Amino acid sequence: MAIYTRIKSARFREQGSLEWLPAQIPGSVQTDLLALELIPDPFVADNELRVQWIPERAWEYDLVFEVPEALLAEEHVFLVCDGLDTFAEVYLNGEVLGDAANMFRRYSWEVTGLLQAGENHVQVQFAPLLQPLRARQEREALISPTQAIPGGPFVRKAICQFGWDWGPQLPPVGIWKELRLEGYSAARLGNVHVRQHHAGNIVTISAMVALERWQPEGVTAVLRLTDPEGFVQETAVTLSGDQGTLALTVVKPQLWWPNGYGPQPLYQAEVLLRDGERVLDSQTFQLGLRTLELRREHDLYGESFVFVVNGVPVFAKGADWIPADSFPTRLTDAFLEHLIRSAAQVHMNMLRVWGGGLYEEERFYDLCDRYGILVWQDFSFACAIYPTEPEFFDNVRQEAVENVRRLRHRASLALWCGNNEMEQGWDSWGWNRPENAPYREAYDQMYHHLLPEVCAAEDPDTPYWPSSPSSGRNFAAPNSVHAGDTHNWEVWHGNQPFGHYRNHPSRFVSEFGFQSLPPLETVRTYADPADWNMTSYIMEHHQRNDAGNGKIIHYMTEHFRLPKDFPALVYLSQVLQAECVRTGVEFWRRSRDCTAGTLYWQLNDCWPVASWASLDYFGRWKALHYAARRFYAPVLLSAEDCGPEVGPKPVADPDDDERRLVHWTVEKPGGEVLGSGEQVLSQEALGYLLGHGPAKPAAWRPLATLYVTNDLVTAWKGLARWSLETLDGKVLRTGEVPVNVAALSAAQVCALDFSDVVTVENRREIVLVYELWREDARVSLGVLPFGPSKHLQLTDPGLEVTLAAEGGEAEITLRAASLARFVALTVEGADVIFSDNFFDLPVGREFKVRAPLPEGWDLAHFQAALQVRSLVNSY
Repeated sequence: MAIYTRIKSARFREQGSLEWLPAQIPGSVQTDLLALELIPDPFVADNELRVQWIPERAWEYDLVFEVPEALLAEEHVFLVCDGLDTFAEVYLNGEVLGDAANMFRRYSWEVTGLLQAGENHVQVQFAPLLQPLRARQEREALISPTQAIPGGPFVRKAICQFGWDWGPQLPPVGIWKELRLEGYSAARLGNVHVRQHHAGNIVTISAMVALERWQPEGVTAVLRLTDPEGFVQETAVTLSGDQGTLALTVVKPQLWWPNGYGPQPLYQAEVLLRDGERVLDSQTFQLGLRTLELRREHDLYGESFVFVVNGVPVFAKGADWIPADSFPTRLTDAFLEHLIRSAAQVHMNMLRVWGGGLYEEERFYDLCDRYGILVWQDFSFACAIYPTEPEFFDNVRQEAVENVRRLRHRASLALWCGNNEMEQGWDSWGWNRPENAPYREAYDQMYHHLLPEVCAAEDPDTPYWPSSPSSGRNFAAPNSVHAGDTHNWEVWHGNQPFGHYRNHPSRFVSEFGFQSLPPLETVRTYADPADWNMTSYIMEHHQRNDAGNGKIIHYMTEHFRLPKDFPALVYLSQVLQAECVRTGVEFWRRSRDCTAGTLYWQLNDCWPVASWASLDYFGRWKALHYAARRFYAPVLLSAEDCGPEVGPKPVADPDDDERRLVHWTVEKPGGEVLGSGEQVLSQEALGYLLGHGPAKPAAWRPLATLYVTNDLVTAWKGLARWSLETLDGKVLRTGEVPVNVAALSAAQVCALDFSDVVTVENRREIVLVYELWREDARVSLGVLPFGPSKHLQLTDPGLEVTLAAEGGEAEITLRAASLARFVALTVEGADVIFSDNFFDLPVGREFKVRAPLPEGWDLAHFQAALQVRSLVNSY
């Protein structure tokens, strides 16, 4: 049996220092110094600036292994480093083993003959990280994000660790994954490729096994499959060479489904290598039995982009994932599960692991398998121009092979994607200049050849996509709404109103979003009350998007009255964020014959900050996350304040994309040319450039169109009820419409015109309440005003709140005497996740909300700590 020996003790120091300090492995210099209270917390105030000297210095680790006789008896022993971050030299007992220059790769060196009985010392010396990158950047200035420390593209390291428009400049240094000794005799497993083959109801599991062997005699490979109930199947084959294939047919196969489409039964496949009765090596794989394809077919709207699982087209509902901590080794199993579970609890079925971060650890994909979360996996490239040298390409090739082999068996793995937004950079960000021609050629080689070739060779069962966004036509209109995936940033970066999403009927929306502040309890962790002002130094330090706080205020004044104090500002910023994303998702979901997925930016944070996340750094649910539970519900009743003509339109030529290549020159009045260039612009942007401006908006009318979207695999029947009523509950008009929506479809319920009732003069006092019912149960409730919420003549809703306790939960019942918008519940002194929150409560309805009682609390304690607010309390 292979023998693994792990570290007995570890210490570190700055090179040249005489003082050794205790180290935690896995870990980093920063986290160890913080644990020893030798540096301030970089997440508090502006302490980030006081620790940026760390990656400027050289550091070394001394690791002690107690080597047992059994390990020394093995024929071959290896030192295996799963993750070194990043420029490192490795020694064993003073003998150099090799160096490392890629945090995403595993490094292994044979150390047979270098070990001794008892204590052995492994030294890992980390060179200064930033100085060589600065030197390279001075010689060869590569484009990278403006919020980042320059030079990041030169090193294979998560580029967001150098800074992003939501993250700090805190690149870790250290041993960030496990480091161990492994001993083997006779042979060991090398490349093991576990695949599944579906033919009707018959599923076959195969394992292609490649060996590293040191004896000529045959060894036996065993494939053992354990089903979710513990039933075991096994097959074996004797290998006379260095490779072989095993296969078995699954008895009564149970299919794995994305969240919301069915269960997630998981199998365990184990591949063992035996010499007689002796087990030489083994590897274990968690499997979910399913088929998956990315369906791209020509249709009325261009070319589809649909993930199809087990033959069922899935509407992807989810968000984009970034590293959950700037120092990833601090991420606990429990907290990681909280984040993934929180995604599943709001009906998400996909996360996009964004290319500026990491290839996540096994535990991340284990959880996605368990919770039914499909993973769109970017390779680790984002928003930058990268080097062209053959050595860089070879480093990336090995990185790609290792990570594709590591993850390819996963039920959750849905897509390999080459990079984030770099094709768009060449198309629309001004990168495509003559002097950058070698980099464009290198881009073409990397993302259109090297990476897809690796994926085709190592994982032919998972689709590859060159970039996000991309039309799939290599440099042609990458953000096309007619093919591929899109990133919609006209809202937020482009200052367009929320309704602008309706002008963007994409095939798959893989990025869009809006910022908010984190909850007040999170703000407290980095800013004192004296700094609770959007333009204070500390609040702006914890806002990394240029003019981000100003954008929040700009949009806030479009929708809400100015807040009366800072807590009200925090509340309003979150409601604003939720309303923005809701507007986009509801539009795209009701257009599901055109659009096949929405992934909002972003699910999570890596430090406490104002950002686009719906879960803050501490995992607290913001208003957006609660809203996601409603707008991602399997059956959705939504309302648009417009007629049914708004939506995707068939296209005659999907390759046209309504984009034009504009050549421009800047000249003096006499004709002297000062500069020239070219850029691809949309028709809309071209209109602005030429002074045409947007089309004149249509005259306002009190319209409302109701839609039901059904993501279920069965038809859904129920009732849609609507009520036109005053804020104090006087009913002006009502109606109800039977709903019968086919599986996996969306349908218009009704189109309403209230021009004879609602006028410019009274629209501030009237709203449309719309509800979805099934039998005697209300499925959902929404409120549609006929103007911005800031103009509604809201009064104190006189909220009546009663509580009861049952089974360790509090049940909160709420009623209102007049319309309460965006009712928010919080519990002082505890982080509580409610069954619903930030919801509308019209007159005459009753809302019941459940929440777990914090450990050790009774109902009286909970009631005393419960706080309830609504929009009218914000001004």
